[in-house]
Amino acid sequence: MTSTFRARGRTAAALMAVAWLAAIGPAGCSTSTASPGKRVTLVAYSVSKSAYDAMQTAFVATPQGAGVTFAASYGPSGSQSKAVANGQQADYVAFSLEPDLSSLAPSFVDLGWNSGPTKGLVSDSVVVIAVRKGNPKGILGWDDLIKPGVTIVTPDPGSSGSAKWNVLAAYAHLLQNGGSDADAQTYLTAFFANVASKPASAAAATQTFLNGTGDVLISYENEAIAARQKGAPLDYVVPAESILIENPAAVTKHAPQAAKDFLVFAQSEAGQKIFASKGFRPVLGSVAAGPVQGANNPADPFPRVAKLETVADLGGWSVVNNKLFNKADGIVTRLLNGS
Repeated sequence: MTSTFRARGRTAAALMAVAWLAAIGPAGCSTSTASPGKRVTLVAYSVSKSAYDAMQTAFVATPQGAGVTFAASYGPSGSQSKAVANGQQADYVAFSLEPDLSSLAPSFVDLGWNSGPTKGLVSDSVVVIAVRKGNPKGILGWDDLIKPGVTIVTPDPGSSGSAKWNVLAAYAHLLQNGGSDADAQTYLTAFFANVASKPASAAAATQTFLNGTGDVLISYENEAIAARQKGAPLDYVVPAESILIENPAAVTKHAPQAAKDFLVFAQSEAGQKIFASKGFRPVLGSVAAGPVQGANNPADPFPRVAKLETVADLGGWSVVNNKLFNKADGIVTRLLNGS
């Protein structure tokens, strides 16, 4: 198990070919009709919207982005992936977790989508615990969430990639502290007993919490930061144990060059600084996040997590999905069905 946030050796040197992207300036996406090959249809998971809105504005100010327009769709990661598989137009796809993207290969996305310098990733994050302003329940970590009287909002694992990350963080925190698999399952039973609402997506879960439901919201760090950037009255706790959220993106097999250039931009230092400004942890170790408004400490927005698990530590997505989320007899499936 890893105990620190890892850059995984991704450096700016690996992306020197995109040095032309370093200079960006303020610009808006054109509302005029794009010329052939200059329109990019983007399909992404809900909480990435603020980052991609800023990314599009910056990209069209570059030589490669000049004249490009975007049509964007946002929603629960799993639902978005299924929509593309069922024929929804998409040039650039960005999801919460790897299986939602790999399921589109090879029919819609090339098998080698994750073979580049960043292994197909465009952003990282960690699972945090959002609380009411001032933290009136005194929530400090995972064990506080199963106390009597604490109510939880977390998305539905059946549709939301964020929900799966949340469950994995809750499940793994017992293992990180020497607990057994049985201990972890017992914890999840108590955890779900305190869940008051399971909205379809992370963005919907945040809105549900802001509307007054629940004492805590299990969330991406970036989603909590983005909410605070918009003035939302919430605080958040980075627990001592969490999981490294890894968000992939790719272009589809028949995407125009503009979509390919946009992916390169997202993985460049310039793009990574935009992700960081919206609360995402950069996938390039060479990128200094700088001050991030809305973070607990804007000058040090992405604190080290004492015990940081990865999906690889848990055996990989095939093991995790079968064990926890299998629709027939996964641990989480059984708990949610009351069996």
